[in-house]
Formats: sequence, structure tokens, C-alpha cells
Amino acid sequence: MPATNCTHLAAIGTVKQPKRRECDECVKIRSSWVHLRTCQQCGSTLCCDSSPNRHATKHARAASHPVIASAEPGERWLYCYPDDAFAEY
Repeated sequence: MPATNCTHLAAIGTVKQPKRRECDECVKIRSSWVHLRTCQQCGSTLCCDSSPNRHATKHARAASHPVIASAEPGERWLYCYPDDAFAEY
């Protein structure tokens, strides 16, 4: 993990990977998504802000889970909501 001033990103050890390639919440409501993100605290995989329902951001705010990772194949980055910080891994 690269050096960062964000303590949330610095605290990430092993990056949680998605269990499935689908948005947990969109599946429940039979909606579609654009890209997926995985919460680094609880492991939920949810849709990005380009998706109609923006479940990853809603989850981060409601649960106070600060860091997500891209769940897209070939992408290796993390994002911290409270610090608006980004890191590649």
C-alpha cells in the first residue's frame, strides 16, 4: 500500500475482494448497475455513483464504513469517503 495521509487507507491490510460480481442491493430491487465497489469494512459489494442507485456511497454514509475498493476486474484502487483520498494497491 502506498504512503498516504489518510489513516483509513493506511489501516487497510489485505484488500477484501468481492464474493460475487453483483450489487447486493440492486439484486434485491431488481435494478441494474454500472460498476461495483467492495466495502473494506464489511465486504459488501455495491454499485458505484455512476449507477442509478449509488448503493456504495449510501452504505458508506449510513454504516460509517469509510473505504471501498473497486470490484472491477483489472482495477486495483481504494477510495476513502471521509478524506476524499485515493490510493492504488
